[in-house]
Amino acid sequence: MDSIIKRQGFVERTDPTDLKIRRKDPMSLRKLIDWMLTPPDSAPRSTILIRCMVGGVFLWEGILKFVYTNQGVGRFTKIGIPAPELMAHFVAVLEIVGGALLISGFLTRLIAIPFVIEMVVAILSTKVALYFGTSPLPLPPAPPQSGAWAVLHEIRSDYAQIMSVLFLLAAGPGPWSVDAILARLRKRGTRTSSGAGSAIEVGNRSVKTV
Repeated sequence: MDSIIKRQGFVERTDPTDLKIRRKDPMSLRKLIDWMLTPPDSAPRSTILIRCMVGGVFLWEGILKFVYTNQGVGRFTKIGIPAPELMAHFVAVLEIVGGALLISGFLTRLIAIPFVIEMVVAILSTKVALYFGTSPLPLPPAPPQSGAWAVLHEIRSDYAQIMSVLFLLAAGPGPWSVDAILARLRKRGTRTSSGAGSAIEVGNRSVKTV
């Protein structure tokens, strides 16, 4: 049966299942935040190699956008990105800061999400035109210069980057990371506080039994 809630002189009927769903929403959001900010350290130690590879590429590509205009503002202008100067600088800062975060393994899952979005936008904004042979960017110097094979050839670095970032998003940064170090420190703090609490309880019991 519907539950009846009286509000300011009128009656509103609500489904009890809706109330249960609403009560679960904050807990689901909390779990999502915990999943993003406290990744497991169960990934192999060799995950640091993937972090250094993908993070390093993002880091120096971000620096490159500031050093060479044709790789930053010029490129964004040619492919039709709105507000090219602002967006080029924004993406460059994202790649520099995010690349450093991936290398160190800090906020790994959180920074992986904007990198996935960036790589998808990069693929759609450059490779679709390459497929039809209408890219405003210089075509490959040797065949294939258009069509599916040209896209697959030119997309290889983008594909490697997005797959690596998705792996880090799913598996976490591994035990050799700042995220893992912080997780271990939190566990030690929890154990210390729980141990102190149990000692106090024992003391109270002993006082009560006297």
